[in-house]
Amino acid sequence: MAATYQSSCPLNCWDTCGFTVTVENGKVVKVEGDESHPITQGKICSRGRMLETRTNSRERLLYPLKKVNGQFIRIAWEQALNEIAEKMKEMKEKYGTTAILHSHDYANNGLLKNLDQRFFNCFGGVTELTGSLCWGAGIEAQTWDFGSSYSHAPEDIYNSKNVVIWGRNVARTNMHLFQHLQAVKKQGTKLIVIDPIFNQTAKIADMYVSIKPGMDGFLAIGIMKELLRLGLEDQTFIKNYTVGFEDLLALMEQITLDEIIEITEVRREVFTELAYIYGNRPTMTYLGLGMQRYANGGNTIRLIDALVAVSGNIGIPGGGANFGNLQVGQSFNIKALTLPERKTASRTFTMMKQAEGILQAKNPPIKMIIVTCGNPLTQVPNTNLVKKAFQSVETVVVFEQFMTDTAELADYVLPTTTVFEEEDIYYSSMYHAYVNYGPAIVEPPGEAKSDLWIWTELAKRLGFGDDFAYSREEFLKMGLSHLEKHGITLEKLKQEKHILLPVKPVPWDDYQFKTPSGKYEFTSLLARQKGFDGKLKIMYPAEVGNSKLESKYPYTLLTIHPLRSNHSQYYHLLESMQSVKIEVSEDIAIEKGLKDGDLVKVFNDRGELIGNIKVMKKAHPKTINIDEGQWQKFGGSVNVLTSDLESDNGVGSTLYDCLVTLEKI
Repeated sequence: MAATYQSSCPLNCWDTCGFTVTVENGKVVKVEGDESHPITQGKICSRGRMLETRTNSRERLLYPLKKVNGQFIRIAWEQALNEIAEKMKEMKEKYGTTAILHSHDYANNGLLKNLDQRFFNCFGGVTELTGSLCWGAGIEAQTWDFGSSYSHAPEDIYNSKNVVIWGRNVARTNMHLFQHLQAVKKQGTKLIVIDPIFNQTAKIADMYVSIKPGMDGFLAIGIMKELLRLGLEDQTFIKNYTVGFEDLLALMEQITLDEIIEITEVRREVFTELAYIYGNRPTMTYLGLGMQRYANGGNTIRLIDALVAVSGNIGIPGGGANFGNLQVGQSFNIKALTLPERKTASRTFTMMKQAEGILQAKNPPIKMIIVTCGNPLTQVPNTNLVKKAFQSVETVVVFEQFMTDTAELADYVLPTTTVFEEEDIYYSSMYHAYVNYGPAIVEPPGEAKSDLWIWTELAKRLGFGDDFAYSREEFLKMGLSHLEKHGITLEKLKQEKHILLPVKPVPWDDYQFKTPSGKYEFTSLLARQKGFDGKLKIMYPAEVGNSKLESKYPYTLLTIHPLRSNHSQYYHLLESMQSVKIEVSEDIAIEKGLKDGDLVKVFNDRGELIGNIKVMKKAHPKTINIDEGQWQKFGGSVNVLTSDLESDNGVGSTLYDCLVTLEKI
């Protein structure tokens, strides 16, 4: 007998879709969109549907594994937990708790995934990762400008005269926003796409701007220069609600529009047209994640923020510089879940530099790595160095559902549950503000266990079991406790399945910003508190635009998100994805005599990758794209080529700041 349940997508994505899941004979047989969900309205992408395949795959890890003489053997949970706990005790006594590194990412948006922090804090504090491969530079940039990174509600787009999609292919990564774009365009809203690649979103645009990768901040400066020349700036907003505008004016005097045209490879008339678009308020801007993945990434986002501010598109319906929406995650009582006050020791590496941190760590050295919610051997830049670092560590423990590249290197692999096998609530701090309830609807296969169960069992063995002596429901209520005053309880969420959180649909509409000055800051006081000068700058990428390096490696490599996989999560389940595809702009194909299907080697000083050519019909000259996430067994990760440098503000990656060359094989 089949039964249908309402659930949620857990994937780290803008949309956080509502699901209806059909279960028959104790097995998930179909995942479809929940038509009652106010945002996703029954439409989901292939990555969401693939959760059925992921849950039922015969490749699932079913039992704890231990590596003995280079081979994995099955062991009992009791043995795995006892041995891991004993090693943790020994390391704590001999070296201190920071000899253990918690390596993680954000593969799952479940609220209770925060309990890993509770575990490590109660243990005493370990070496932790800071920053983000994905969006760290941009979040920090907007925190400097606004005090936090907030976005407008999805429906506010219908108040816009113009919508600028800057460096984001929403057709691939944000499908429900794409539907809104199609709808507002029919109503007469002008749609502008700025991107090095003529993507699916650009195909529906009224105006497409091709830009040299990494130079978006210069484009923003040029548009602001034109805004001021034409007298289209919002003088009232600038005068009353901002600080540091004089510094911005001084910056703009340091570079001419002719120089900007040469740097960005954008025509002069485009700057003027975009100035009129931004001056014709309200204009809404959606910023993508790629353009802040450069050495100048934070500065780039800040310059685009400044453009939105100068043009008076902040705090008004139909406007905004929409990057993240942290007010969503700020609705929950994360401190109650994580107990940060229990931490007595701490050391941090940035997520980008974790390999270097591992190899160079002293007093104490890294003796153990515990990996959750991530696959660093595929996703972290400079893969060869990451592999060397992980192989140098005495004990590596990986929580996983499949034998990933990272799990292959582990000493212990602990099998974990999927979204349909554990209860949680799901949200995303990227787009809309609905929280979704996800019940446990099927039993996990074999001996797979939830992260919470594993943390609880380890806590018992390490002497702080009382801190985990709560049911899953009690932990969920703990996380929701800040929302009770708004009438949002776990019982109500279970009943309604999705609830809108109490966030502002138009952030900053009162012009009360969370910055130290209380105003929008062109020159950031928070940045100064952190040791930066806080001023906007003329700043270039580290590799892209470096003439000396470009003479050796003339092509810019982008590593965009794959269409059918959330990062590396589905490559092993889709045969069509199990080869490396190297997309090149037409000028490269002509220069190198390449056609679709040709086998080439892409390389730089960090590594090399072999794959088959696909010529992009319309992309900025000298541009290559290789989708991120590929597994070693299917050709290897593009991150053998990428740099592990940090962004200008120290908390973002430089994954797109990468030069390569290629040879036909």
